[in-house]
Amino acid sequence: MCHIALDGEITIYAALELKDELLPPLAQCETAELDLSGVSEIDSAGLQLLIMAKAEAKTHGKTLVITSHSPAVLDILDLCDLEGFFGDNVLILTTHYKPKV
Repeated sequence: MCHIALDGEITIYAALELKDELLPPLAQCETAELDLSGVSEIDSAGLQLLIMAKAEAKTHGKTLVITSHSPAVLDILDLCDLEGFFGDNVLILTTHYKPKV
């Protein structure tokens, strides 16, 4: 199993560079773990990158497991209703829960 960690921003400004960083390990490993705990910001281009990585792995008979979703990643997955698409375990944090009054 390969371990890949992405940190900082996964935005349109970094997507191409991150694609070049992400695809080679996916090609070398049967199973890759993608740690997103250090992601501070993600936009639709970053989300497309994650979708592309998951699809590439599946196309080549490999497995990509996304772990340690940062709050930014959880927000965009929730916004786009894509938690189920990736099929990974998502830890839902309730520290920001505010009851309705």
